[in-house]
Amino acid sequence: MASLTSPAVAEEGMWLPNAIPAAELKAKHGFEATPALLEHLQKSAVRFSTGGSGSIVSANGLVMTNHHVGSDMLAKLSTPERDLLKTGFLARDRGQELPCPDLELNVLWSIEDVTDRVNAAARGAADVAAAGAARRKAITAIEDESEKATGLTSEVVTLWQGSRYHLYRYRTYRDVRLVFAPETAIAFFGGDADNFEFPRYDLDCCFFRIYEDGKPLRPGHFLEWDADGAKEGELVFTWGHPGSTNRLYTADHVAFMRDVEEPMGLRRLWRSEVKQTTFMGRGAEEARIVREDFFGTQNGRKATQGLLDALQDPALVESKRAEEAALLKRLAGKPEAKDFEDGRRMVAESLEAWKRLAPDYFALERRMRGGELAGIARALLRMKAEDAKPSADRLPEYGDANRESLESGLYSPAPIYPQLEIERMTWMLSGLAEERGLDDPLVKRLLAGKGPRARATELVRGTKLADVAARRAPDMNDPMIAFMASIDADARAARKAWEDQVQSPQRDGYAKIAAARFAAFGDSVYPDATFTLRMSYGTVKGWTTEDGTKVPAFTTLGGTFTRAESRAGDPAFELPKSWIDARAKLSQATPFNLVSTNDIIGGNSGSPMVDAQGRVVGLIFDGNLDSLAGDVVFDMTRNRAVSVDVRGMLEAMRTVYDAGALVTELTTRGDAR
Repeated sequence: MASLTSPAVAEEGMWLPNAIPAAELKAKHGFEATPALLEHLQKSAVRFSTGGSGSIVSANGLVMTNHHVGSDMLAKLSTPERDLLKTGFLARDRGQELPCPDLELNVLWSIEDVTDRVNAAARGAADVAAAGAARRKAITAIEDESEKATGLTSEVVTLWQGSRYHLYRYRTYRDVRLVFAPETAIAFFGGDADNFEFPRYDLDCCFFRIYEDGKPLRPGHFLEWDADGAKEGELVFTWGHPGSTNRLYTADHVAFMRDVEEPMGLRRLWRSEVKQTTFMGRGAEEARIVREDFFGTQNGRKATQGLLDALQDPALVESKRAEEAALLKRLAGKPEAKDFEDGRRMVAESLEAWKRLAPDYFALERRMRGGELAGIARALLRMKAEDAKPSADRLPEYGDANRESLESGLYSPAPIYPQLEIERMTWMLSGLAEERGLDDPLVKRLLAGKGPRARATELVRGTKLADVAARRAPDMNDPMIAFMASIDADARAARKAWEDQVQSPQRDGYAKIAAARFAAFGDSVYPDATFTLRMSYGTVKGWTTEDGTKVPAFTTLGGTFTRAESRAGDPAFELPKSWIDARAKLSQATPFNLVSTNDIIGGNSGSPMVDAQGRVVGLIFDGNLDSLAGDVVFDMTRNRAVSVDVRGMLEAMRTVYDAGALVTELTTRGDAR
């Protein structure tokens, strides 16, 4: 468990790339973390703008990630006549590789501590809200200055919930092309039933290629493959981008998640899943265009339910309270004890504000998600308003440092489907009416005297924003832009109230709590995840369930067919024809999926699993059910990360897909380093 009273122990931890537990690794595993190896692993890791991780795995810019990380792009590249999610894809030469719209890949290049500068901007502020605003302004200025000076994408990362601020600089690549993806039927074999389970039998991989100046990238760093894979008990590492954890939350905050935040999110996900299921039932094309949304919703629902189940064990919050009491005892007589108490009080007050402000904030700002067209309309509306201000005074997402990324998404040629847009807008409007009542002033303003579906149809059919040219020279009277403009002042006010009364007090409160922890234990405690690069380590190892069942560390390719036969008639377990045809030729005993004790969370999907020499032995794609509590706790006895074994990937590429050239590229060192 991530403790408030002691540094991480055993194999727990999502460690900063510039602060890994080198001494512990040396003492426990004899692993020497040399600066050269750490730099190599850092500069081979990739962050996907779509949310996920990856790695550069060849001398010619080949990038490996999960199929479910790449599936959004597969959907955008598909048509009714060529559904890449159904058929899979293999480029047999460079000319067949498919350019990907609005996909960005980022490689972390350098890290700089800018804590003093960010905090200096807040000194003398009149109150917590003013201090928060001053820090946000300073962060934007730092990012802008860095980007202009270096040409690198620059992001100030908040660590330990506000105790430290680091400037991360990235090399960003926007010419990315699809190389290989298997069929969804094998990439997500078992569907929702097997999601977060083990044993698993999934070829959840996808390969892209980075181009630079029209040619395949010649990277300074890439990961070689160990075609022999990993052995049980072997030390392995993941280098990826875990999205968000809350292990340093106070006991009160964890209880709030349990009683308020997670139940609210779960209700929203259940509603979305029902709506999307209904839409999919209308026909094959409707099922195709909403499929990725549906898979994402299912995944989120199962993950949230798993976390909530863990939170509802009374022992969890009680253990947090006991840890806080022990920390205060350790700090008795020191000024940091008061820091901790003050911080805990500030967090508790922010949670009261959360409950008061959430209805408007979520309705108007955070979850105003009426589809792609509504999002484009809001971006155009705000971009025009924000561009009139100095960069440091803008909303952060509209600052100069973010401009290229903003425009890449805004002017993407990816298809937009009117029938799905009408549904998304209808779901949003009807959801607001259900939550707030039809006579609520906001609901009445948005519906403009019509029912949710009629209003949604009017807006989607009336807007011109599906045309990229119309976005580049927008008519600010466009009905979708006018719709977003009608609530923009309210949305901005809700956002400011949230920042002033929830985010800023929490940031200051947790900064005080972190200072107390540092006083007790130094800074040998990893920060919560922030969708930035982290290292975790563990061993390849099965586990024993609560009922005494022993779960092995590996599955095999042959087991895939056995699993399919045991669930005959269930569409989620139907293998694609390519696998059925290749069954007799496949090496049945080849390891396919494996589990390890690595500490991961959502966002780690697509992370490479590497051995002590930095060679790829697996590809992270999931966790088991016990890992779903990883947002707040880590239990090495049963938490497991699930990966695709390199041996399974290579055998499938050779035998099922006749992708010999790809196998050769992956298993040949090349001359990039």
